[in-house]
Amino acid sequence: MTDSKNEGYLGNTLIKKAGVEVKYTKKQLGEYVKCSSDPCYFIENYTKIISLDEGLVPFILRGYQDKLINHYNDERFSVVLASRQSGKSITSCAYLLWYLLFTPEVTVAVLANKGAIAREMIARMVTMLESVPFYLQPGVKILNKGSIEFANDSKVVAAATSSSSIRGLSINLLYLDEFAFVENAEEFYTATYPVVTSGKNSKVIITSTANGVGNMYHKIYESAVRGESEYKNFTINWYDVPGRDEEWKKETIANTSEIQFQQEYGNSFLGTGNTLINSATLLGMRSIDPTWYKDNFSMYQKPMPDHTYICTVDVAKGRGIDYSTFTIFDVSVQPFKQAATYRDNMISPMLFPDIINKYAKAYNDALVIIENNAEGSMVATQLHYDIEYENVFVQGLMKAEDIGVTMNRKIKRIGCSTMKELLEENRLELVDRYAITELMTFINKGMSFEADKGYHDDMVMNIVLFSWFVTTQHFTYMTNHAVKDLLYAEQQKMIEDDMLPAGVFDTGSTTNGQESFVEGGDRWFITQEEIS
Repeated sequence: MTDSKNEGYLGNTLIKKAGVEVKYTKKQLGEYVKCSSDPCYFIENYTKIISLDEGLVPFILRGYQDKLINHYNDERFSVVLASRQSGKSITSCAYLLWYLLFTPEVTVAVLANKGAIAREMIARMVTMLESVPFYLQPGVKILNKGSIEFANDSKVVAAATSSSSIRGLSINLLYLDEFAFVENAEEFYTATYPVVTSGKNSKVIITSTANGVGNMYHKIYESAVRGESEYKNFTINWYDVPGRDEEWKKETIANTSEIQFQQEYGNSFLGTGNTLINSATLLGMRSIDPTWYKDNFSMYQKPMPDHTYICTVDVAKGRGIDYSTFTIFDVSVQPFKQAATYRDNMISPMLFPDIINKYAKAYNDALVIIENNAEGSMVATQLHYDIEYENVFVQGLMKAEDIGVTMNRKIKRIGCSTMKELLEENRLELVDRYAITELMTFINKGMSFEADKGYHDDMVMNIVLFSWFVTTQHFTYMTNHAVKDLLYAEQQKMIEDDMLPAGVFDTGSTTNGQESFVEGGDRWFITQEEIS
């Protein structure tokens, strides 16, 4: 390091300006070679960070930070899920600085949801750079709040994430900070990824804490976990951080909430406001292992004598894409329980009726309700007429096309609304892991709900169909459970509790003969157009 103002950048004696020559000693040359090949060695020996308690201190890497640095260096595509305040950002800054100092002619883009956050990372790099001796610095040509350009022709730029933020730049390393919180992330990523990855040696690093399911970050991370993409995942858990133990966890939950802790510190992907089911309910769901499993059939509860069961069916083409599924519900108990499930994306619709028949019979001749799409109609007809399973639900007059249920907008809307109420009011217990997982990506799409892009909702549709059915008169006759009236009564009570002791509002399921349902605390009326 030098005290010469003439060698510092714009009067900063800690940062070498471009063009300053350095005569290396043998020891310095050895250190340069060692630092250039080992980022962890460089960071621990030659960088400093600002500690809230101690001020400027050497950056001593924790065990998981050391592993993270090596992960960045070894992998071309990295996606990191990290507990809040675990030091992922400062660790990433240190790695990026090393990359810039010892890799000539590269451009690094640091992008975040807000430009100020990205620029803060530049400021952290500058602080670290000031602790690096001159013989390890290439020299600075340009330094401002949004960029640094070094004499080795490497540079770093900071910006907010947008489709035009790095337009025109040739990026060698793209760093995306807190990517789960980026608005329009999918649009940005779609526009940016092909540009960045066009180079054979370019790198992408994505870091974030969890922020719900179904967003672009969640998709990238989950695909990496499943080994379905080029990305390699890395996880930093709350207990990896020194000083965080069970007592710290209890205290943090007491000062926040269980939900907040799980999402911010527990690396839990909980549903956002975009999912049909709220976060608290999703967090409380727990899958269990089947008591018996064979050929894609999962049993969670043995058939009970004198119990009434309902089996809802969703039929796919059997071509390895969507899944043919059924779920058997026990409706003799409260809450209703998921007794068994079936899930297979290769089963032919021609063979599916035999499987339905086998298990429906085992569950006390369960009422079978089939969504009669093209394949579903074939399955329903074969089950009812060819196999002669008598307990198949018939929606209308006794015609072939009336066997099963036509999933129109009205039925789906009522089914989704009722499913939400059943689950959030703990009147329906789910235990199948596929069903629970699908609910976490069952999101709002326009005027309806469906699986987010790249995910499935076949198991969820079993539940939607069941939820619609429990609101029908047929279900009431069959079970003596007037679920619709019960749910409406609870909705009314909730509204009454929140209102002043004045006002008049409708409490029935119909008004002047017009059908309606409750969703989100509001009553929606079904138009004749929707009914037809």
